[in-house]
Amino acid sequence: MDEKKIVFSALKPTGDLTIGNYIGALKNMIDMTNDYDCLYAVADLHSLTVDCVPAELRKRSYDFMAFFLAIGLDPKKCTLFLQSHVPAHAELAWILNCFTQFGEAKRMTQFKDKSAKAPQNVNVGLFAYPTLMAADILLYKADYVPVGKDQLQHLELARTIAERFNNKYSPTFVVPEGITGKKGSKIYSLADPTAKMGKTDDNANGTIFLLDDPDTMMRKFRRAVTDSETVVRYDVKNKPGISNLLTIYSVFAGCSIEEAEARFASSDYATLKNGVGECVVEFFKPIRAEYNRLIADKAYLEEIMKQGADKASYLANKTLSKVYRKVGLVR
Repeated sequence: MDEKKIVFSALKPTGDLTIGNYIGALKNMIDMTNDYDCLYAVADLHSLTVDCVPAELRKRSYDFMAFFLAIGLDPKKCTLFLQSHVPAHAELAWILNCFTQFGEAKRMTQFKDKSAKAPQNVNVGLFAYPTLMAADILLYKADYVPVGKDQLQHLELARTIAERFNNKYSPTFVVPEGITGKKGSKIYSLADPTAKMGKTDDNANGTIFLLDDPDTMMRKFRRAVTDSETVVRYDVKNKPGISNLLTIYSVFAGCSIEEAEARFASSDYATLKNGVGECVVEFFKPIRAEYNRLIADKAYLEEIMKQGADKASYLANKTLSKVYRKVGLVR
């Protein structure tokens, strides 16, 4: 029997998880555990590149792990861990820094964007973020990495670094390929349907957080920006707000966008907003209940973290040992 291909993915705990994260990443993470050998990390080291409150970072690390489990990720079917619990990530990142050209790192669009947004905190970690991401992936010989458009450039750099190292020292790393999410991979803000719904959006009214209570979710959906027409129709260019709501509904109702469109064809916008909100609230009701149970049991979450870190460390250290030997370090 052929071994399963390896998938690596990580979420950075710099903000609370949103339905955009669920649709774009978490949902697909669950689906992939059936076909791949999956490693999923909470990328807490990456969080340090931006100014964050230590207590909030710790809290979100637990929150993310609890949500991983609550949405249905089974630690018997995949490896769940905190990035900082596996020192090999930081160790390999330093070595990969030495195989990354300054010009390559400087060209990264995210570095330019984030530097412009926070000019008071343009740190070396932010600059070297892509090489740590490359280490995350290459440590586990990942065949595939789920990526959105904003991370494609980073993945391409990881591929370049892997090929450069392999060509110099002999094959060591698997050169990873990116895989994009299925339907609804990008969800937009309810307050500005031309902007991506993000964990750290300045306008919280545009973002549905997984920790929002049902009343808050409904209030945000009812205030969703639409347009001056009255027809419910999927048209991303001319009706981005309505199209975003139909996309969200289709995912959580388990139907196609065409079916969602048909269900609300004779409805006004208020009915659509209520229908989408109620669908999302109902979907997350059992997930919220399970999250609340898990977050109250820190010892259990820490045990899952430890089990995952032990398994991840075993795999990571095998790769790191080869790298150390090939570059001439005494292990």
